[in-house]
Amino acid sequence: MKFSLTKNTKVEFGITFYQIKAEETRNGINKGDLGGWVEKKENLGNKDNAWICGNALVFGNARVFGNAWVFGNALVFGNAWIFGDTQVCGNAWIFGNAWIYGDTQIHGDTRIYGDARIFGDTRIYGDAWIFGDAWVYGNARVYGKLKISHGNFFGMRFNNEEIKYKKIRCGEELIYKGEAKFDDEEDDGVEKAIKLLTEKGKLKDGKILI
Repeated sequence: MKFSLTKNTKVEFGITFYQIKAEETRNGINKGDLGGWVEKKENLGNKDNAWICGNALVFGNARVFGNAWVFGNALVFGNAWIFGDTQVCGNAWIFGNAWIYGDTQIHGDTRIYGDARIFGDTRIYGDAWIFGDAWVYGNARVYGKLKISHGNFFGMRFNNEEIKYKKIRCGEELIYKGEAKFDDEEDDGVEKAIKLLTEKGKLKDGKILI
């Protein structure tokens, strides 16, 4: 989204913020629409669909780009990156070296900071805090007053469903739940097709002859 810094300013945390204005019509935003507040132009990407609106503040070395939206009363600062299709709103604070991307949605009074990585279809809300070197991804949901500072969290278990494992090779297992079917025998269909094409003279040097 091409944008400019307006002459509308305000001072918060000892920093002068500039309200942004859209310089093109794109993604539901009309040219001339006023947005949120940044410390400098580098805080928001201008070659994609990212946007900041409402009372949201983005400052420091923080960046919002891709298709990400930051709105409400959210604060994004430090070296944080918000990108992908992420939405950050409410009273959320994202700071430190945190990266938020994918289809993540963050709202409420959440705090995400440190070296945290949040991605996938994750939803973070309520008073949850994620910090340190914690990674939350997949379809994980973190909410309430939960605080996470370390570990990898990638999904949800509902109604005491059984978590299962399928060994792939030594030291590696596929995690799944519910019914599944595995064919352990080699499928010789490809070999049969190759043999047939070769016999009919339709295969030469690995290429199919028309």
